[in-house]
Amino acid sequence: MILPGTAVRVTNPNDTYYRFQGLVQRVSDGKAAVLFEGGNWDKLVTFNLSELEPVETGRKKAK
Repeated sequence: MILPGTAVRVTNPNDTYYRFQGLVQRVSDGKAAVLFEGGNWDKLVTFNLSELEPVETGRKKAK
């Protein structure tokens, strides 16, 4: 499930942002606004939810 705060990756190979990873800022009407940050730029882009997949974060479970 994709909610605000979820890290996502773009899965549409025809999109300029294909395989970019970003952070969901808001979800509405089957679309998500994703924030991409990279060095000296930030970009907020809207995608259909079907074009995104959640990304596992780098956190490891405690044993």
